[in-house]
Amino acid sequence: MARARVLLLNAALGPLDYRVPHEMRVEPGSIVVAPLGPRQIIGVVWEEDSFPDVDTVGDNRLRNLVEVVDAPPLAGSLRRLIEWTADYYLAPPAAVLRMALSSMAALEGARTVIEYHATGALPDRMTEQRAQALERIGERQGLIRELAMIGGVSDAVIRGLIKQDIFEPVEVSVDTPFPMPDPDYAPPRLSDAQSNAATTMADAVRAGMFAPFLLDGVTGSGKTEVYFEAIAAAIRSDRQVLVLLPEIALTEPFLERFEMRFGTVPVSWHSGLRQSERRRAWRAIASGQARVVVGARSALFLPYPDLGLIVVDEAHETSFKQEDGVHYHARDVAVMRGLIEQFPVILASATPAIETRHQVELGRYAEIRLPARYGGAEMPDIHGINLLTDPPERGRWIAPPLVAAIEETMARGEQSLLFLNRRGYAPLTLCRHCGYRFQCPNCTAWMVEHRLTHRLACHHCGHVVPAPRRCPDCKEEDSLVACGPGVERIADEVKTLWPQARTAIVTSDTLWSPARVADFVKSVEAGAIDIIIGTQLVTKGYHFPNLTLVGVIDADLGLEGGDLRAAERTFQQIMQVAGRAGRGEKHGRVFIQTRMPEAQVIKALLDGDTERFYAVETENRRRANAPPFGRFAAIIISSEDADEAAQTARLIGKSAPLIDGMRVYGPAPAPLAVLRGRHRHRLLVHATRQIDIQSAIRDWLGDIQWKSGTRVAVDVDPYSFM
Repeated sequence: MARARVLLLNAALGPLDYRVPHEMRVEPGSIVVAPLGPRQIIGVVWEEDSFPDVDTVGDNRLRNLVEVVDAPPLAGSLRRLIEWTADYYLAPPAAVLRMALSSMAALEGARTVIEYHATGALPDRMTEQRAQALERIGERQGLIRELAMIGGVSDAVIRGLIKQDIFEPVEVSVDTPFPMPDPDYAPPRLSDAQSNAATTMADAVRAGMFAPFLLDGVTGSGKTEVYFEAIAAAIRSDRQVLVLLPEIALTEPFLERFEMRFGTVPVSWHSGLRQSERRRAWRAIASGQARVVVGARSALFLPYPDLGLIVVDEAHETSFKQEDGVHYHARDVAVMRGLIEQFPVILASATPAIETRHQVELGRYAEIRLPARYGGAEMPDIHGINLLTDPPERGRWIAPPLVAAIEETMARGEQSLLFLNRRGYAPLTLCRHCGYRFQCPNCTAWMVEHRLTHRLACHHCGHVVPAPRRCPDCKEEDSLVACGPGVERIADEVKTLWPQARTAIVTSDTLWSPARVADFVKSVEAGAIDIIIGTQLVTKGYHFPNLTLVGVIDADLGLEGGDLRAAERTFQQIMQVAGRAGRGEKHGRVFIQTRMPEAQVIKALLDGDTERFYAVETENRRRANAPPFGRFAAIIISSEDADEAAQTARLIGKSAPLIDGMRVYGPAPAPLAVLRGRHRHRLLVHATRQIDIQSAIRDWLGDIQWKSGTRVAVDVDPYSFM
């Protein structure tokens, strides 16, 4: 090649042409270093016909490529996936490419790095920041920047501790090969239903053809053991496997189960990895040496040369939808990667999304059902508590029937779980004297009180302030009142009712790393915890045989607001948390506290009538022409200047095309009208499935100019309407 079209890792630019020096050999997919102004930037050589609109110039005006990176080229199938994702989700191709090249360290030549770990010594002067850093870092090891992020402090704090020999340097080899999983290490005993399901999926893996499966099994039915056999078939065929998990907190329990089955842990990929770990994993994946990878949604775009199976566990989870940057849904992109590269994709869930069930009805996905729990374990009994007729005592949140059930459970030496999907102590703090409410200065959101850390925090932008002693408006002391409960407030109530109980609060604030999750799991399994109080972090993936009681504190919480998927999401969440009860030989009970006992979703939960709930909810969607029967796309306009954001939103609204089968609603201020200091407006595009909604929006926005300080983002198939 005398010249090459290169897609650079710069979302503001399209592809550019470069001259290829005589001594350099490149091909489509080659990862290269190219000059851009005074800088040098990473890019990938692409086929010219994929980007035919690039302005071509004579070879003598082209700049030379600097070098070819010592890494395998990106396969054509991955380049096609990047193109499809960019086209479908209306994202810059470079932004999607960045997810494939997500470890810059992996593209560098060094083979060792210097990391640091604690020596166990204490500094001469212990400040609050140093104490926090040492507590959070513990025995973890990493680069200075990584340790600072883990500790929640600046780099300077870590450097100061290094100077006092509190942390010592360690030279780390970054390319040590990973151990190979053994598909015959510890084969499980499967029931007949599990064995039939495993055989069907393993046969599809061996056939090496595209085959999307919905593995629909009740909680505790052994879905993981079943798809492990499909993984074993892929390993025997020398193919790579990717398992996607919705939460980093689920990684540690999964790794332990995997190691018991295959004799070693898989390769992990998530935001909690150190830079050296990411480099090692990326290079092992790109070379094909990493046979099984478990990770968050970002692992989907890594350059596997020989992928033979993708498993999306808890496939209904909304966290598979990326809410910033490229607004892709990992579940749907996983299916598309399976189609492009011709291998099976397994979507495993106890509460499948309506969109997935619809694909089964259309015959596009094959459904495999596991309707019973493994080993004769029974589903828990579910009881409703009407808070209108049987309320908690004044100033409390746990109703008397649930209090009695917890006391019975503790008397038997069994464990309980209280679920409330709200972090912190209280969602709102106000002054009883003047009515002042603590609001985030960067967002239209209330500051959430966290008594464990003595802070008020915004859960949207991360803004944090110390909890004040007096009202900042009227200066009155001891006038601040916490309104409503969060999990910390429920934990306080538990301590008041059962002071002898050993408790654990499980949220993203308390389990911020896989190591913390592992400690929590071991404590529960060892019987060191009597009552767990947690958010959605505890609704899935955990198997505690002695946990026999689940209490849902506020089942109606997720039904507030106008979210399209509110009822479905509430049903999935409560069904998942209910599934934590009675997973062993002991029978389980679930108590659901509600103020809306006649709501369709609550009645379905109490009656255990899953099919009727899905039938009614699906019919509601059909009548509204909502997904999966119609299409939605959101256009979000934001700017630090409120007038600029409003003017751009009006301009886009006035320019909306008139297309039969497509309607545009708005613009209107977003429900979260200010986020991270930016004023926000939204438009909602609603179209039939016959409309090419992407082309319509691309042509529409392509003719509009807006100021550089304004951002316009498009979210195809939105999950958040905030």
